[in-house]
Amino acid sequence: MNKFFDANKDVWDDKVDVHKDSEFYNVKGFMKGESTLDPIELEELGDVSGKSLLHLQCHFGLDTMCWERLGADVVGVDFSGEAIDLARSIAKEANLNAKFVQANIYDLREHLDQKFDIVFTSGGVIMWLNDLEKWGEIIDHFLKPGGVFYIREFHSFAAIFNDETEEPILKVRYPYFHGSEPMTYVSDTTYTDSKKKMDAKRAYEWNHSISRIINSLTRVGLRIEFFNEFPFTTYKALTFLEENDEGRWVLPEGKEFVPFMFSLKATKR
Repeated sequence: MNKFFDANKDVWDDKVDVHKDSEFYNVKGFMKGESTLDPIELEELGDVSGKSLLHLQCHFGLDTMCWERLGADVVGVDFSGEAIDLARSIAKEANLNAKFVQANIYDLREHLDQKFDIVFTSGGVIMWLNDLEKWGEIIDHFLKPGGVFYIREFHSFAAIFNDETEEPILKVRYPYFHGSEPMTYVSDTTYTDSKKKMDAKRAYEWNHSISRIINSLTRVGLRIEFFNEFPFTTYKALTFLEENDEGRWVLPEGKEFVPFMFSLKATKR
């Protein structure tokens, strides 16, 4: 799988310069004290003060550092060297103590020797992983007994629909049940700015069914506390989605036909 991970790492290294200046990530707002965490995450994960928190696939760490501002002792992990360099720079400028580790999470045990009260991840990360069973083992490894795993993620069912048609009809284009070989695409833009052109590069993704996500956690002994689904998302995932008054992207007329996001909390016995 290294060839896929290396290609994806190259893609994400290139995204950093565009993302850091984007309104989507709002680095300027973060430096003024604004939070980048989703309201769902804040409500469902709750008070983190005095707790240790590991953020897997943190990109350049704004969410990681927001948890520190709420009182957590945080470590962020990402495979992109450009993202980790930026995260460390922002943390220093913001006078924060967040620690950042550059590593593919599958190799994280070679780079980090610590147990955590919370393992956190969110917003478009599972699709970059090929082996969810190993993912579950890594989460279990880094959690203390009684520790909590929390994820707020884009729903894999919503990922099956055609994301290029302007016609406001849900048409199946991609597989829901996905094998070991990744889906391949080439793009010269990124989700923060469709008009900002970059070098066109090939990337690889895996779509994982909800049952596989849940089973990868329960097989290592984690107990599911809740699983929630939401009929909206945080970005324009399909071309015909509309932004509502709360800044959520929904189907036209607010129709709640499809789950676009989910959240899950699990506890290590």
